This record gives sequence, C-alpha cells and structure tokens, in this order.
Amino acid sequence: MAGFEIEDDYLSRGFRTIAGIDEAGRGALFGPVVAAAVILPLENMRGNDAPPWISGVRDSKLLTPARRRSLYKEIIGVARSVGIGLATHAEIDRINIYWASLLAMRRAAEGLKVPPDIVLVDGFDLKDVHYPQKGIPQGDRKSVSIAAASIVAKVVRDGMLELLDKVYTGYGLARNKGYGTAEHYRALRERGPTAFHRTSFNLKLGS
Repeated sequence: MAGFEIEDDYLSRGFRTIAGIDEAGRGALFGPVVAAAVILPLENMRGNDAPPWISGVRDSKLLTPARRRSLYKEIIGVARSVGIGLATHAEIDRINIYWASLLAMRRAAEGLKVPPDIVLVDGFDLKDVHYPQKGIPQGDRKSVSIAAASIVAKVVRDGMLELLDKVYTGYGLARNKGYGTAEHYRALRERGPTAFHRTSFNLKLGS
C-alpha cells in the first residue's frame, strides 16, 4: 500500500488539510486525460478508527478493475472533498500531453470545495495553483492521498471510455480504455481515427 509518511511529515508541521492529485489516461490514443484531487480525513485513517479498506489503497495501475471500483466507492464515501478535472483530446493536441496533464490536475485542484493547506502532486509541481504544493515523483506509490486520487481518476476515466465505446464501436474502447492495444491499432487502420482520437499521437504504429 501507499504509506502515510509524507502526510505525517506535513501534519507534524501544522498542515491539517492535505490533498493528493493524480491523473489517468496520459498515454492513451483516445479521449481526455482525467485528473482527481482527493482530501482524505487522515485523522480517521489509522489506528483503531482505520477502515479495513485503507490498507488496499495503492497506485491504481496495481489494482484490478473490480478492486479499483470497490475502493473508489469507499474513497468517495469518506473524502472531505473530491475535485475532478480533465483536458480534452483537442487540448492535448494543441498544447501536448505533458502540459495537458498539468492542466487537468490544476482543474482538479480548482474543483475542491475544501481549500487544502498543502497539495501533494504525483510527479511535478503545477502552474498557477494558489495552494502550497509538493511534486512527488512516483507519488502514487508513496502517498496514500495521491494513491487515492489515482484510483478516483482511473475509475472516472474508465467509466467515460465505457460510455464512449457505445458511440464509437469497433475500437474496443471498453476493453482497452483508449490505449494502444493491437486491437485498437487494427481498428484504426481499418476505420481511421474518430473525432476523439489524439491526432498529435502517432496513430499508425502498432502491429
């Protein structure tokens, strides 16, 4: 599981409201990049008050889809605030995926209804966020707050792709979630890109 060490360090320095931020969909060929900001009630996450599910919170990529969905429900149920932000495929093509990912995370931070004392960001510091912040490389494997955000972002984006699969059939979006699988590349060769594909990515690669 992701740990509490980073959060404990900030709590010991007087920070009380800590938000974790992460994104999902950065490497996909299709659709938006989605970010989540999550403020957990950290005072209730340890000791005798700790819910049993908290020990399972980790980088969303290390979890099965069913486990992610289960943890998502628990996180949403207890979080003091959750913000969701996204950057569209058009924004990704215009400003590139790196800047679009930061834009989505900034929008997620802006969506929080409770102002955080500190924002822990997976990766790098954000631009134009008016809260103290700390970028943490591989933060989704180190911070429980960032790991929780990674789960929320992934489940939200996966749900969007499952809906879009009903509109843009034949690309296997419900299965591949917009990533470059052999099935997806084959469909691109046979059908061409949709209006939601990222044209700045090389859509002709793959076997």
